[in-house]
Amino acid sequence: MTRIKTIVMLAAVVLICAPTLWAQNLPSYYSRTRFLMGGATSYEKGLLGLANPANAGMSRSFNGSFAWRANNGDGPDISDWALFTGGQGMGFSMLQTKSAGFRVRDYNLSLGGGDPSGGFGIAYNWSGGDEAAFGRKNFWSVGFISRPLPYLSVGVTGNFASGSKAREGVAEVGVRPFGNPRFTLFADMAIQRKERLDEAPWSVGAAAEVLPGLHITGRYFESEAFTLGLQLSLGKGRLSGQSHFDSDQERSYDTYSVGFGDFRRSFMNDVFPQKGKYVSTNLKGTVDYRTYRFFDDNKNRFFDLLVEIRRAVKDPDVSVLAYNLSGLRVYPEHAWEIREELRKAREAGKKVIVYIDNAGMTGYHLASVADVVVMDPEGMLEMPGYLLGRTYLKGTLDKMGLAFDEWRFFKYKSAAEALSRESMSDGDREQRQALADDWYELLRREVGVSRQLSDEQFDRIINEQVMLMADDALEAGLVDTLARFHDLEDLVKHYFGPSGGKMSKTVLAERANSGDYWGSAPQIALVYALGECAMDSGIKARSLSRQLRGLAKNKSVKAVVMRVDSPGGDPLASDLVAEAIQEIAGEKPVIISQGQVAGSGGYWISMYGDKILAGPGTITGSVGVIGGWIYDKGFSGKLGMTADYVKVGDHADLGFGVRLPLLGIQVPARPMSEQERARAEQWIRELYDRFLVKVASGRNMSKEAVGEIAQGRIYSGVDGKANGLVDELGGMIPAIEMAREMAGLGGKRYTVREMGRYSGLFAKDALVPIGIESKIAADPVLNFVKTMTENPGKPLPMLIPGDYPVEPAK
Repeated sequence: MTRIKTIVMLAAVVLICAPTLWAQNLPSYYSRTRFLMGGATSYEKGLLGLANPANAGMSRSFNGSFAWRANNGDGPDISDWALFTGGQGMGFSMLQTKSAGFRVRDYNLSLGGGDPSGGFGIAYNWSGGDEAAFGRKNFWSVGFISRPLPYLSVGVTGNFASGSKAREGVAEVGVRPFGNPRFTLFADMAIQRKERLDEAPWSVGAAAEVLPGLHITGRYFESEAFTLGLQLSLGKGRLSGQSHFDSDQERSYDTYSVGFGDFRRSFMNDVFPQKGKYVSTNLKGTVDYRTYRFFDDNKNRFFDLLVEIRRAVKDPDVSVLAYNLSGLRVYPEHAWEIREELRKAREAGKKVIVYIDNAGMTGYHLASVADVVVMDPEGMLEMPGYLLGRTYLKGTLDKMGLAFDEWRFFKYKSAAEALSRESMSDGDREQRQALADDWYELLRREVGVSRQLSDEQFDRIINEQVMLMADDALEAGLVDTLARFHDLEDLVKHYFGPSGGKMSKTVLAERANSGDYWGSAPQIALVYALGECAMDSGIKARSLSRQLRGLAKNKSVKAVVMRVDSPGGDPLASDLVAEAIQEIAGEKPVIISQGQVAGSGGYWISMYGDKILAGPGTITGSVGVIGGWIYDKGFSGKLGMTADYVKVGDHADLGFGVRLPLLGIQVPARPMSEQERARAEQWIRELYDRFLVKVASGRNMSKEAVGEIAQGRIYSGVDGKANGLVDELGGMIPAIEMAREMAGLGGKRYTVREMGRYSGLFAKDALVPIGIESKIAADPVLNFVKTMTENPGKPLPMLIPGDYPVEPAK
């Protein structure tokens, strides 16, 4: 309410001080704004900054209108007209008035900024032509608008002549009793010169939406004059007319306008429906959470894809969703979430057509949801099944003269095996096989339902055909037809009937956001925790925890959804974020949405959420801790390197050794002593015990129950739901819907406030070709080895690459 109090005080100062400050007149506010059909801050857009410059900053897109006057019975008088344009922070208008052989043109340039809850603007007004005959003065305008609630709009405008002491103040108020655009009441007052408040001109009125897009307006002035108007929305266009009656209630003249701008709903869509439109999406490139603002055309933002599907489902004119999967790279879990949204679109009555050329298990899993799967005549399907494996570096370390002491005290916590073994342990083989089985069963079941294939038919394709050319895929029933994507419109007509044409993503978004509501809607914050659990890289725990605590205090944010896609890492970073989540959960609902991997430290940051959602193929759990010690066992001698030192303290040399040039890695010169190793084991077991206690607290389970499913074991989302580590199977959109319900926003207007949409302005390699050093720096296995060497002896709740997909698949 701070903003509204400020504006009321400004209005009071302007109006109370008017008699002593103003010595000359400006042209009357009501004569300058004769084309208004209602209050400047309450109805439409206030002539796009002319009446109140704050309106210039509150339009989502570019708007424009042309208005003219017609004297009663004389037809249109094109010599008396106005042009209004503006949007996204700027407005310009030009009005021409002609009388008794004189003519003047008034100009306005407005700059403003704001959002649905209010705005501020400044404008300069000047005239050309017979200025003296019309008493024109150049003047500045400053305007404020506040909409603290869906029911209330308040505006104040101050007009200040640049060449004299003439001043004018305008105060406005609008009320929507039902909190929506269906019915609006408004009133305004303008005062200048030495007018007393009881002498100042004013008006009151109302606007009613009798049908979607059809408004009637009425306005009564203190002079007993009044206006009656009608406006018809045509989607992005609009027509309006208004009759002006004088103080004797005689019809004096009419004004008309034609305009365009923000999309508005209209009953005309029902009278002249435009059904059968299709929305086309090209998924070439990588599907990722974040993109760079510039030079990053080869990425598709994951959340945008999900939102676009929901928009298409809700749009009555969209009948078909078409997807081109050529060149797609996507993680299996992301593909499943997109597939789920398309499946729900089909349930809602939409048709889905998908084109593929060269696809693998993940790409085909996504494509199979469609009503019609189109394959390129020269395309190929690779359907080999699923494999989970890893590279073992023990032999490599031996040859290099490096030794690794694995500290493994839990059966399934196998990350360090990559450095200590030459093959899988029994525990690791068991958990990996279970995960691969779950992934395979998910794809077999969902493809079988979509393509009407039995389990035996699907297994035969995997085990006997493996690679299918286009004709083979058609014969096997995996695709419906062979064609190229540029034949899309013909395919849509062939399979789904006459097409209403293509609807662009821009138009789809405009139609979805067409509500003319006051005030900021309650927010659900969408926060990302991506990458390794580290303080200043990966999830960036230092800044992420700060961000989360800020959301806990933000009254506009009613719930938080945190998307976790992390293999774990530093326990300090993990606990810092988990503690912030716990703090939010005491204030408002927190829903955790787990992506491709949320294991170990990734589960740590998840455990205090009110609810945890995961996909069936999500890798979750891995409640456990690993540790190990890499040390020099001839390595430095092979390189001809030596190191020396002095020390104070029995263990000061622990971790000291030669430092590798360029890599910046120090290799400890000796193994741990028995005493040191015993201390490390105690540290790991204590951290594991605290991990169990925290999970038990977060999941409302006993410590013993958590212990039975812990031991570092990874689970699929399906198994995680079965054992209590996950509450529901679902993706980001269901998580947001759950947050909305838990926040009490069901059926109400709300917005998703997505935090951290961008990775930065542009990637470092956007303008310079990527070098081999960049590829080495991005290698996940080498990063794991580096993590182990940079944290010698430190317990780490993390997974090694190979336990989860590290690159998107086709």
